[in-house]
Amino acid sequence: MNGIAKAIERLIDWTGRAVSWLTLFMVIVTFVVVVLRYLFDTGLIAIQESISYMHAAVFLVGAAYTLQQEGHVRVDIFYSRFGEQARAWVDLCGALFMLMPFMFFIGWMSWEYVMDSWNVLEGSREAGGLPGVFLLKSLILVMSALLMLQSVAQVMRALNIVLSGPSNTGGSKH
Repeated sequence: MNGIAKAIERLIDWTGRAVSWLTLFMVIVTFVVVVLRYLFDTGLIAIQESISYMHAAVFLVGAAYTLQQEGHVRVDIFYSRFGEQARAWVDLCGALFMLMPFMFFIGWMSWEYVMDSWNVLEGSREAGGLPGVFLLKSLILVMSALLMLQSVAQVMRALNIVLSGPSNTGGSKH
């Protein structure tokens, strides 16, 4: 079970690190947009839309990585005071009863929305905009799949702690 969890977490780590480079590209493209607008009194809709695409990709694809790194905001009144077993139970219940059902719901509810976009190969509504709106909308499904995978890894790790006891966790979670 640990091998599967490690493989999932390697995938999530890779996707998070890969998509993080888009933040640098967003800064560069934003700079180019500003220079084009204020120095050359021109602009390209596609370049401006690319910033929104990158921004969406960072948040949607990076959500599972942020969960893995414990970077999401949480109300931590009791959790930080819990021992390893209690934290494992909280993580297990949170993943099984909140995160996994919610990700299933998002994937299920957005499936038709994304497929409708693919059926018409939806593009930008703006003249000169980017043609790949259907790809952008597909990131909703990617997000739910990656978060579902990360929750599976969390469940496996939490079960390992709950069933084996805190002394048999193998140290680091990553």
